[in-house]
Amino acid sequence: MNKQPHIVTRSADRFSTRLDWLESYHSFSFGEHYDPNRMGFGPLRVVNDDIIAPGGGFAPHPHRNMEIVTILLEGQLQHKDSLGNGRVIESGEIQYMSAGSGVVHSEYNPSKTKPTHLLQIWIEPSQKGLPPDYEDRRLLSQVRDSWRLVLSDDGRDHSMKIRQEVELRSAVLQPGSQLDLQVSAKLPAQWIFVISGSVQVGGETLHLGDSLGTVPNADLHFKAGGEGEAEVLVFSLPR
Repeated sequence: MNKQPHIVTRSADRFSTRLDWLESYHSFSFGEHYDPNRMGFGPLRVVNDDIIAPGGGFAPHPHRNMEIVTILLEGQLQHKDSLGNGRVIESGEIQYMSAGSGVVHSEYNPSKTKPTHLLQIWIEPSQKGLPPDYEDRRLLSQVRDSWRLVLSDDGRDHSMKIRQEVELRSAVLQPGSQLDLQVSAKLPAQWIFVISGSVQVGGETLHLGDSLGTVPNADLHFKAGGEGEAEVLVFSLPR
């Protein structure tokens, strides 16, 4: 990671994959899409914005040594894996799978009529070869104009515990609202992704699907646009 990166990726500039059952947008290099300058941000390796058509999905496939987090934005996702886990993940839930020494899983949209919209996030673990692990849960209700800790390495504040020194926070800002994020010396690098609406942060205006990677010199100040609520994700990472 550069000493002072300031990297904006617009939604329209993301890589994309289109199949008869999948519409996927990649903030970083993924699959056949390769750019040596877009290989992730610190240990954050993949952020895929996927829309899966009714009945479509990913057949059983393997993973190793990756922290895989799936956030269901709309619809349902049928999950099965070689650890014996299997259930339908619902909109508003989060799923965590630490692939560790190796796991095989499948993901399908069980609906015959409605698409599934999800974010799939890959984070490189701090240690390789550990036994695989799995958890899923309902996301805590979001209080407007405040941060919710979603992921952490210690599971504090009801966050989901993962095997990397990374924190993920989410916030829903009302139109025109402002919110500060305290940047710690331990995790100074920040990667910001907009799920809905628009926000001003770090001297940039970000809209749906836009992202910003930065190592700020001070705390970050967020201001939502006036057209509607804005939902943002912020990953705090080591330099």
